[in-house]
Amino acid sequence: MDIEHKTRLTSSELTYLWGAYISDSMSICVFKYFLVHVEDKNIKTLIEHALDIAQEHVVAIEEVLSKENIQIPVGFKEEDVNLKANRLFSDIFYIYYVKNMVTLGLSNQAATLPFTFRKDIESFVSKSISSSVELNNETTQILLEKGLMIRSPYLPYPTDVEFVHKKSFILEMLGKRPLISAEVTTLFANSLTNNIGLCLSAGFAQVAASKEVSEYFLRGKEISIKHVKVFSDYLANHSLPISLPLAINQDITDSNESPFSDKLMLYHFLIMNRTGMSNYGLSMSNSMRSDLIVDFSRLMTEIMKFSEDGLNILIKNNWLERPPLATYRGKE
Repeated sequence: MDIEHKTRLTSSELTYLWGAYISDSMSICVFKYFLVHVEDKNIKTLIEHALDIAQEHVVAIEEVLSKENIQIPVGFKEEDVNLKANRLFSDIFYIYYVKNMVTLGLSNQAATLPFTFRKDIESFVSKSISSSVELNNETTQILLEKGLMIRSPYLPYPTDVEFVHKKSFILEMLGKRPLISAEVTTLFANSLTNNIGLCLSAGFAQVAASKEVSEYFLRGKEISIKHVKVFSDYLANHSLPISLPLAINQDITDSNESPFSDKLMLYHFLIMNRTGMSNYGLSMSNSMRSDLIVDFSRLMTEIMKFSEDGLNILIKNNWLERPPLATYRGKE
């Protein structure tokens, strides 16, 4: 990234670089641990690719921040991962994990690109999107080849143009009308992400060193179970059941040796919490049934409270790095 520039980084550019550095430094630790235990050759190649991308991002971001005389975040280092720890998750979990993290990355990168103004940052974000698309396609291909791809439900093709004539299409609380395709998609997507969160929280609770952190993950596990049931019930009630890809009893080992620091695991889960809130907000905007909007709203409120409690644990343990701030111009 050797492009000349004269303008300072904007708030949106700085936000992305700062957050991406911490997230990618975390991913480096996670993927290095996965590589110690992965057995499937195709999944190993996938994880190696994901690791290479994260490492390239960290180097590129360090270069930009250094040129701007911006303090590089601490992020996560070698002391946050124990490569000698026993296997905690299955190879199948690894591939769904990569798929989920790529989805999160693409969402964040796509949201950032319109608000990048310097050519070097625009180039970096664009290349990051291309890398994520490539990794997503690679993941999808492996899932298809192994018969592990969980597809969203099929719906009948529309054969005629129809218009809505009754207000109850939107206001119906009892669920008498069928789900529209956008509602099916959001329910399916949120079921999958919560299933991954369920397995991740169960595994982290099993190995966390701190009792408080372990109990926090157990609470996250119960929240994920509840949310999966809410979304799955909507689909099942419309004869659109889905098979969740991961299960605690088959994709998590009985190891109680932690591969990661409590700081890394807690921060990781908070990333997923933030993404969950964003997903629920988007799901509400795509829903045209009041009962769905009410459920997404109350579940989002639950995640907000859960996330706040996690942030408080990070702060109490001096684990939360302060993000870049605007200048305070008021009076004390």
